[in-house]
Amino acid sequence: MTSDFSRNIVIATDGSENTQKAISYGIKLAKLCGATVHALHVVDTSSVSQSWTAGKETMHELLKKDGQNAISKVKEYGEASGVEVKEVLLEGHPSKEIIDFAENNDIDLIVMGTLGKTGLDRFLMGSVAETVVRNSKVPVLVVRG
Repeated sequence: MTSDFSRNIVIATDGSENTQKAISYGIKLAKLCGATVHALHVVDTSSVSQSWTAGKETMHELLKKDGQNAISKVKEYGEASGVEVKEVLLEGHPSKEIIDFAENNDIDLIVMGTLGKTGLDRFLMGSVAETVVRNSKVPVLVVRG
């Protein structure tokens, strides 16, 4: 079954356990619609302090590697389900990059979990999912972990 409803779906992942259920929903939905999935991870450059000197490049490379691993898992799951998955690794502020990517790449739906930040981090930085829901012009499906 193919549908014009969703041809391009973003699955935003931070690699945490909280996103696994969202990945599953997104892949199943893409399969039903015949959609292409864009597995998206944003390396949060705000997490690497600009004042760091020693180890800054190493930390940045580790964050990129973690991001690549996260989107590779989405690709593996998608391919096993017969869904085309394109890997997208961006850098910047996660909610802004997710919204910008969706709005500039003909995306029909953003699927995301309640991403990893909790407690004081969430209070200080705000929830990525909440920010995307509030500001995206593209429909957003948030799946609780």
